[in-house]
Amino acid sequence: MGRMKSRFALASAAVVVTGCFSIACRKEEAPAPAEAAAPAASSTAAATTASGNVGGGGYLVVVMACNDCHTPYKMGKNGPEPDMSRMLSGHPENMKMPPPPKLQEPWGMVGAVTNTAWAGPWGVSYTSNITPDQNTGIGIWTEDMFIRAMRTGKHMGTSRGILPPMPWPWYGQMRDEELKAIFAYLKSIPPIRNHVPDPEPPAAWK
Repeated sequence: MGRMKSRFALASAAVVVTGCFSIACRKEEAPAPAEAAAPAASSTAAATTASGNVGGGGYLVVVMACNDCHTPYKMGKNGPEPDMSRMLSGHPENMKMPPPPKLQEPWGMVGAVTNTAWAGPWGVSYTSNITPDQNTGIGIWTEDMFIRAMRTGKHMGTSRGILPPMPWPWYGQMRDEELKAIFAYLKSIPPIRNHVPDPEPPAAWK
């Protein structure tokens, strides 16, 4: 009788231990609570529009920092910030510019207020309007033109060279599907009429 009680006690203890172990395993395998989940990409929401992400193109435009140069900056509560009411519209057409630096000086921003004009050995370059406006943006561009521009560094894929600081040699190494997604997104955002000045060669300002 004593042996039977001992065996029953051991069996009960084994059941309890096994049950506790099973519960512990289930707890470890359970999904993390909602508050512990990775935060939503709220930083991308401000730079995308009601048009949506468009196959991931909106996300790529944000993480590739396209807004850093193609969206004019304004002075906000905490200092300079992109003016999203002019998202990706390029250098403001009516902005009065200060004299560019001399050729022997290091290249850098000319439009320091908006972060949209740059000077260097190539002259002065202004960031383009890449909204889908038909007359001043990329409204008439085709997907093929956009991809060729990124691959070759030629404006519209065939004409003048794309000037610094546009890092087209690196963007041109992206996969076709990524470039297509970026182009689809750019064609989906609100068009903004803004005629960006033509680049100035060094001879015009030395």
